[in-house]
Amino acid sequence: MDFSIQLSAYYPDKNYGGDQLYRDMLEQAVLADRTGYDAVSITEHHLINILLMPAPLQFAVKIASVTARIKIMTSVVVLPLHDMRTYAGEVIVSDIFTDGRLMLGVGRGAFGFEMDRLGVPLDTSREKFNESLDVLTALLNEEEVSWDGKHYKFDKLTVMPRPVRAGGPPIMMAVLNPEGIYHCAKRGFHIQTTPLAGDHQLMLDQVSAFRRGKDELGEAGRDLTLSLSRVGFVANSAADRKVKIEAANEYYSRFDNVFTGPGIVEEGMIVPLPRQQTIEQLAESLLVCTPAEMIDKLGPYADAGVDRVIVNPNFGAAQSETLDCIQQFAEDVMPHFSDPGARVQTFSAAL
Repeated sequence: MDFSIQLSAYYPDKNYGGDQLYRDMLEQAVLADRTGYDAVSITEHHLINILLMPAPLQFAVKIASVTARIKIMTSVVVLPLHDMRTYAGEVIVSDIFTDGRLMLGVGRGAFGFEMDRLGVPLDTSREKFNESLDVLTALLNEEEVSWDGKHYKFDKLTVMPRPVRAGGPPIMMAVLNPEGIYHCAKRGFHIQTTPLAGDHQLMLDQVSAFRRGKDELGEAGRDLTLSLSRVGFVANSAADRKVKIEAANEYYSRFDNVFTGPGIVEEGMIVPLPRQQTIEQLAESLLVCTPAEMIDKLGPYADAGVDRVIVNPNFGAAQSETLDCIQQFAEDVMPHFSDPGARVQTFSAAL
């Protein structure tokens, strides 16, 4: 099982500065490249101070310029916000500039505040996403493409330059529902998912759905991968874990506001709101624990057949602590999953 670090921007204080925020993320990427992570992951979000990255492809190119081998995944770019006729070219050029290390994770959007203000409300974004995805894949795979749909109508055109890799970079679909995972894998897409607050059975159902879709493709699906995202942090003591859980609870008081809540944002800053989930319930749902406990919690993912875990340690800790976490995770946790046959089978199925 491989691992990715999600370079997830959290910006609770404007005085910190966007320049410093992105320097921190770049420093994390360099460390992840040096310590053996398979990938780093970058989001796309606009107008808010959580997960903010208005220019993921530009940042991917910057990361590639200071790293040697690590893959760069978008987790995810929001296709309905872009015009595929120009975006396809941006993807091709970014794939060239990242030396073929780009993996294009795509989704329809998640935050109503953001999507409403950018003119693609969530209640219409799925329809536009589906058509945008079809247009994008056509433009990356074919020359002289014309289109007559609801959201796109254009005469024959060819995106230039043409992809160096056939069809452009691998496309990864962001899907939560197991049935959706099955259908996307069956179409030949890599999958990014997360159980969120779901139980162990949901994770197993997500993996099973992916495997069914992949298996039905036969040889054509041999290289498809399933990536699963979790918030996680290596804690060195019970007291340290308590501090990190409290920081995560503050983070989620903003996340919940825009994800499932009313979307109250003032001058770009998401207003923290009281949470329905207790801090004890949150602690159970996150991977914030000692290295030994982390190995135990990740074991069921490896045993189920997850190909890559995307770990997000960016929810409020200081940069120095986050770098230490990335380093310690690489040294104390990752080696246990580098050779599945060598792992000690003492993992608990409880998450």
